[in-house]
Amino acid sequence: MENTCLHGLAALGQPMQLAFVPEDFDAALHFWTRTMGAGPFFVREHVALGKVLYRGKETSIDFDMAIGYWGDMQIELIRQNNDAPSIYADWKRAGQQGLQHVAVLVDDMNKARTTVRELKLDIEQEVLMNDGGEAIYVDTGGGAGTMVEYIHLMPERLAGFAAMRAAARGWNGEDPVRRR
Repeated sequence: MENTCLHGLAALGQPMQLAFVPEDFDAALHFWTRTMGAGPFFVREHVALGKVLYRGKETSIDFDMAIGYWGDMQIELIRQNNDAPSIYADWKRAGQQGLQHVAVLVDDMNKARTTVRELKLDIEQEVLMNDGGEAIYVDTGGGAGTMVEYIHLMPERLAGFAAMRAAARGWNGEDPVRRR
């Protein structure tokens, strides 16, 4: 049954990604590929972003990410390599485990920002990507795992995600971690 009465944050879109900041990145890759059967995972090391603001102040995060699919749900694993202020560093410092945030793909970042402001929620981190995409990470106040990333991607990145999803559909368990 389709929900036609979407309001608040749900009106912005459907979750498309579950993101984790695991204590042990390699063990998490093993868990997701071998136990959960998600994958293959595509790993990018030392990801370069355009501009990152953490609580309104510019920061320089050095991080690795692994993206794979578990059915149609994208799974992201994140490992921050430096001590720069970020939502990931906060997560680790607090000793948190499990789901760190969910991501929602949006067409209109202005609408996402307006909705967040209307609900009096805090944007913890903002990312302006080199290719024109952007993301905001919103603290919903619901505790661990309830941060929401609203992300607007350019067509090339969307095509990359589609290729990863297609690889997952035909994946036989071989070559579970692919470094780019």
